[in-house]
Amino acid sequence: MTTHNFNAGPSVLPSEVLLRIQSELLNYHGTGISILESSHRSKEYELINQRVIERLKRVLSLPDTYKIGLLQGGASHQFAMLPLNTLTTSNCGAYVLTGVWAEKAYEEASRIGAAHVAASSKVHRYNQLPAISEWQIPANAAYVHITSNNTIYGTQWPELPRTEHALVVDMSSDIASRRISYANAKMIYAGAQKNLGPAGVTVVAIAEDFYQQMHDEAPQILRYSTHINNQSLFNTPPTFSVYVLDLVLEWIETQGIDTIAQNNLLKSSAIYSTIDASGGFYRGHSTHEARSHMNITFRIADESLEPLFLQEAQHHNMIGLAGHRSVGGLRASLYNALPYASAKALADLMREFQRKHG
Repeated sequence: MTTHNFNAGPSVLPSEVLLRIQSELLNYHGTGISILESSHRSKEYELINQRVIERLKRVLSLPDTYKIGLLQGGASHQFAMLPLNTLTTSNCGAYVLTGVWAEKAYEEASRIGAAHVAASSKVHRYNQLPAISEWQIPANAAYVHITSNNTIYGTQWPELPRTEHALVVDMSSDIASRRISYANAKMIYAGAQKNLGPAGVTVVAIAEDFYQQMHDEAPQILRYSTHINNQSLFNTPPTFSVYVLDLVLEWIETQGIDTIAQNNLLKSSAIYSTIDASGGFYRGHSTHEARSHMNITFRIADESLEPLFLQEAQHHNMIGLAGHRSVGGLRASLYNALPYASAKALADLMREFQRKHG
């Protein structure tokens, strides 16, 4: 029985990776023990940790000068860690609000230092992205923070915006999903549990010049320099999550980032074309130009039919299609490891459901 996993995170992992984990779980590379039991200071884990850093730079096409951290606490931890390492009494953080997670990042920074709303699409119920020409960034901004893909509302920046200030990007839900230029980004971060692996590890990449501007006034455990410069590892990392991250990155390299991007486009097109051809039976939340290829949010015009749709989906072995609890509706998350067959099955179900209830 095939289960179609549309969960927004933790989400689907490549079947090849899961089988690899299964085969290595009890005896990792002839050590006689599981990687779950291995010391984070063992040569086996040190090789994994270094390999992940190298693979991240290759997969994302990052310059070798970027500093890579493999941290814990998820993206929410970065909401606090970023301002703790960059804000002073003489600067501020500028935030572009495009959804709940951008709001949370802004609110956390406000507790630590000065935070400024550079732009917001809240008045439009976050169904679009603020025009870059309308951004208002203070001259003393240490950085401008954006969320590249918005899981709850289903919007996505088609490319990273250009700004004279340091651009910091929360890429938790679309990292490594397409080829993109990071030339405009001084820092990116992402919880792994959508496109890169399981929950437990957060990827942070910082450009050298931005890294050099950071201060060391935060508690030691919350300093980027603690984790990036301490090659012996300051504290025990999430070893198993990093191990799986390594396997997923290997899978991405084998597939090729362009192939993955093409598959993601095919998956999202299958759903969006069904919505657009439904004559209003289904309606997407985001505007066409802001549509996400990772998270498709939509409603049925007769919203009373949505619980029945979810029951039908479950009957067809489809899980994770309920919208976020804060907005309701329906949501299909189409992360890298989701097969095209799952997106096609959902599109087929949507058309059949409309035929019966339209």
